[in-house]
Amino acid sequence: MSGQDIRGLPPGDDLTLARLISLVESGSAQVPEIMKSLSSQTGKAYRIGITGPPGAGKSTLVNGLTTLLRERGSSVAVLAVDPTSPFKGGAILGDRVRMQKHYTDEGVFIRSLATRGVKGGLTGAIGEIIDLVDAAGKNYILLETVGVGQGELDIVGHVDTVVVVLVPGTGDSIQTMKAGIMEIADIFVVNKSDLAGTDELVNNLNVTIDLVKKGEQWQIPVLKCRADRNEGTKELLDQILWHKQLLESHGLLEKRRGRQRLEQFHTMLEQKILEDIRSKILTEERIRVITEKIDKGEMSPYAALSLISEMVLPSLYAKKTRNSSERRSKK
Repeated sequence: MSGQDIRGLPPGDDLTLARLISLVESGSAQVPEIMKSLSSQTGKAYRIGITGPPGAGKSTLVNGLTTLLRERGSSVAVLAVDPTSPFKGGAILGDRVRMQKHYTDEGVFIRSLATRGVKGGLTGAIGEIIDLVDAAGKNYILLETVGVGQGELDIVGHVDTVVVVLVPGTGDSIQTMKAGIMEIADIFVVNKSDLAGTDELVNNLNVTIDLVKKGEQWQIPVLKCRADRNEGTKELLDQILWHKQLLESHGLLEKRRGRQRLEQFHTMLEQKILEDIRSKILTEERIRVITEKIDKGEMSPYAALSLISEMVLPSLYAKKTRNSSERRSKK
């Protein structure tokens, strides 16, 4: 399957969409051509990120939001990033069972994605996958992170509205209030609001928001919710749509989309550099020897890093010098 084979991704063609996502996840050489062919079809879907610590009820909340959006006639894509199995490398599907009633709905596309060792609660190819879903004509994309706590900051570079879900009475909630995640949240949801400590957490969040978000047009709301009973889910969707309207009316949405494009570029650049280093400079035999020495205690990680730097930098410099010499000789 190539860009020429696609010639546009027809809305509702979820089978082709699923195949394209698989190609992206596998790192197929066809991906650049495919993405170029679909670039004109992207930029229409509204992207909502749902993040927070494990056990906060993110999947239940995503399920409720999906139901409400479908009742309004909107098509929805759910991209749920799951932990990677340490044995097979695939996604551990976990809470996807809660989405079962939507699997037969043609207006809902659901895909579980494995982190594959990537930090930050997402998967390395998430930018391309979001663009594919966007090109397929979905109205809303719900991106649920894996649930790794304070490290889930990458999501801000991929979505338009960030919803941070917390639960009262947990250490994760307190740590989150101290971390950078306070800077990326557009909406806070205190889920399982029947638990003790809900009001205290809400008050603490509001105080912290006043300290870190002064002078902004959007006043970050803190909502109470019981996702398992669909209590507060409608209010959450109303706030998301209100935030969407504010971004669009003040020209801020395009700024966020620009940030998303830059984030995608930086991720692709880093991956390309790592691939070049691994495939063109550091042979498997070299890596094997170094890793064996580290494993046996014959070399420290710092010494190994220094050795690899000595291998990589001269190789890159030599390649750059050769290219410059070739250009000068052609003149």
